[in-house]
Formats: sequence, structure tokens, C-alpha cells
Amino acid sequence: MSRKIAILSLLAISLTVPSWAGKTYTREEAVKTAMENSPDIKSAEEAVVSANSQVTQGYGNAYPSIDLSATVTRIFGLDDVEKSTKLTDAASQMADGNDDNGHPNANAFDTQVIGPALDGMINQMMAQGYRWQSSVGITATQILYAQGKVGTGIEIAKAYKRVSEVSLENTKSQVRYSVENSFDALIVLDSSIAILYASKEMLQENLNFVEQSKASGLATELDLIRVQLSMDELNAQIASIEKSRVLARNALLTTMGLNWDSEVQFQGELRDPADGYTYPDTSMANVKKRRKELVMLEETENMKSMNIDIENGGYKPTVALVGGLKYSNNQNEFYKWDAPDWDKNINKYIALNVTMNLFNGMKTRESVTQAKSSLRTTQIQKETAERGFRVQIESCANTLEDANAQIEISKRQIDLAQKNYDLTNAAYKIGSETQLNLLSAENSLRTAKLGYLTAIGQWNTAYNALLQATGEY
Repeated sequence: MSRKIAILSLLAISLTVPSWAGKTYTREEAVKTAMENSPDIKSAEEAVVSANSQVTQGYGNAYPSIDLSATVTRIFGLDDVEKSTKLTDAASQMADGNDDNGHPNANAFDTQVIGPALDGMINQMMAQGYRWQSSVGITATQILYAQGKVGTGIEIAKAYKRVSEVSLENTKSQVRYSVENSFDALIVLDSSIAILYASKEMLQENLNFVEQSKASGLATELDLIRVQLSMDELNAQIASIEKSRVLARNALLTTMGLNWDSEVQFQGELRDPADGYTYPDTSMANVKKRRKELVMLEETENMKSMNIDIENGGYKPTVALVGGLKYSNNQNEFYKWDAPDWDKNINKYIALNVTMNLFNGMKTRESVTQAKSSLRTTQIQKETAERGFRVQIESCANTLEDANAQIEISKRQIDLAQKNYDLTNAAYKIGSETQLNLLSAENSLRTAKLGYLTAIGQWNTAYNALLQATGEY
């Protein structure tokens, strides 16, 4: 049997499932469940939906805007207004008589044209005094020129969409990273409990031997008390780690987006460094392409740059084509409504509107300044991130190297501790070694096994961290 197999046979570096277990998740199933249920991922998905909507909204700004408006106004302090034909009536009365020469006082032109025309003009002026005034209109507005604001707004929306999509992928990577680390931590705790129980079996053998020796007069009460104290300490250590395992399982379920379930179990193994896992690519040129945080900063930089163009648009004119129809109706009572007279009551219009701000308290200038400052802030963040990635990778690489060295040390410690325990135990049973030395040897063996398990766990954590730092996760 190889040295590697001999060491691993003493340790339980895996999650085992009891026969009474409920739902069981493997590592892959835990990651898949987290991808489907993680609230962080769901929030990032909603951000993508919102970003897609903003792109559609941006295109909508290029289309005409059509608005329907309806207004009802009540004016107080006015009497009823009645239509008048006074001038027409006067002209008709004058037409009934003759002048001094025997000719009619008025002609048909006065009664049929001049009189009605003046009466109509007067009635229109009096109509402004109706208590109830109503109008319904449709207005269409088409932006013809806005200094590129519409097109630039669409490009910004597209850039924001790309940021949201990359953010979603980054969130998925972070959730996977959290699940993998939580899963590994749970394996370490379960394996630690298995080691402690195996140590408890050895200590129980020692306790049984001391009890028999005391009964036959070969051991003292003090020898028995020492073993019992060691057993109590071991039981307390087991109870403490079992509580930690409950919390670790609950934390993993939370990361997976699930509620706490005491029946849920997990099954899997830690990576064994001896299996020869590929060392991550630490080339900064490739890291910059893979790190999603840097991709998001680059897209954000692009957005901030285009935002400066939009703010500069405040110095330029806006040209819009406006057209509309408006029907007005004025009455003494709100329930009265005339049928539309398309010739008299409908106003049809089209206009070319040009607006340009001349002074707004330097708001435009300061908005441009703020946009430039925001761009520079993003550029600084990008530069800082690139330097931070380099330091992070170097730190993770050193941690992984230290973990490899610690594993080799831990292997030798297990070999020595096992030999020491075997020799001490055999000598103790024939009376040539003290009980204190035996208990110390048993404790050293247990510590060596836990140390090796911790080293394996730290290597897995360091390997995960290096994968995450290089963007390969």
C-alpha cells in the first residue's frame, strides 16, 4: 500500500450519507440548485430584464410621441351667455321702412351678410364667458434634432445592458465560488468528526484496559481519572464541532437559496492535491480578459464617456415637428355638448419648434463637469482594479504554495505520530511506559490527523481562491 493511500485510509475526507438521510445533494447538484434559487442571481436576472427594457425605451425616443388631452374648466362668477341676433334684427327692422326718397332703408346685404357676420363675431367673443369650457385634443411631436441625444441614449442603454449581462455572469461565478467553499468547509467538519470518533474508539480501548487493570490492582484511581478526563474533553470537542456542522449546513442551504431542513444531507469529496490539478493561468493579459469585474468597468467607462456627449447637448438647440387637432366646446351647463362642427370648432395645426437654452444658472456647465468627473472616477477604479488583481493573484499563489508545503509536513507528522502511538501503546500494555505518555501519544496522533485534514481543506480553499482571482472560476 502506498504512503498516500495509507494516510488517506486513516481520514474521512468526504461527506457520507446516513441511511436515514432525507434529500441528498452532491456538489454538482448543490451548485445547480444555487444557480436556480439564489436570490443574488435572481436579482441580477431582473437587472438584465430592466436593461433590455431600457434599450427598447431608448428606441422609443426616436419615434413620434402622440398625446391625447382632455380639459374641463369651470369658471365662477359668470351669468348665462345667450346667442344674440341684435344687429341682424335691427337691419331687418330698418328694411321694413323707406327713406325720404321712398327707397328701402336697408338692403338684403345688410340683413343677410353684414348683420349675421357681426352677430357671429359678437357671439364668439361672448362665448369666452361661458361657465363651462371643454376641449379635447391630439398632439403629435417628432424630435428632428437633439444633438445626438436620442442615438447616444440608445448606445448608453446597450452598454448598460452589456454591464447587466456580465454582472449576471459574475454573480453566478460568485455564488458557485461560495457554494464550493461552503461545501468544502462542510466536508472538513464531517471528516473532523469522523476522526474524533475514531480517536474516541482508541481512547475507549484505553479506558477499558485501565478499568480492567484497576480491578486487578495493576492501575490506580488516578490512572482511571486521567483517561476519563481525556474522554470528557474529547466528547466536548465532538459536540462543539457537531454544532459547527449544523451552522455550516444551514449556511450552505442559505447560499443555495433554500430554507433550513434538518433532514437534508450532502455527499462529496475534497480535491486531493496529489491528483495533479492544473495550475491556473496567471498571465495578466489573459486575466484582464477573464475577470468580469474589469469587463464591467470597461463598459461603465464607455457609458460615462457617452454621457458627457449627452450633457454637452444642453448647449445645442432641439428641433421638433409638432402637429395636432383640438376640439373646443363652451356652454352654460356642463351636460350640454354640441356635435363637432369640423369647420368652426376643430383647430388643426402644424408647427416647427426650435428651443435652445440661453441661460439656466450654469446647470449645463456643471452637469458636464460632473459627467467628466464621474468618468475619471471610473477610470481610476479600473486602474486600481487591475493593480488589485495582480496583488490578489500573487497572494493566492503564495497561499496555495504554503498549503502544499503544509500538506507534506502534515503527512510526515501523521507517520511519526502513528508510530509513536503504536510503540507507546504496546509498551504501556506490558508496563514499560506510563499512562501519561500513552495519552499524550493518542492526543498527538489525533492532532496530526486533524492537522492533515485542515491542510487539505486549506489547499482546496486556496485553489478555489486562485481560480477565482484568475477569472477561471
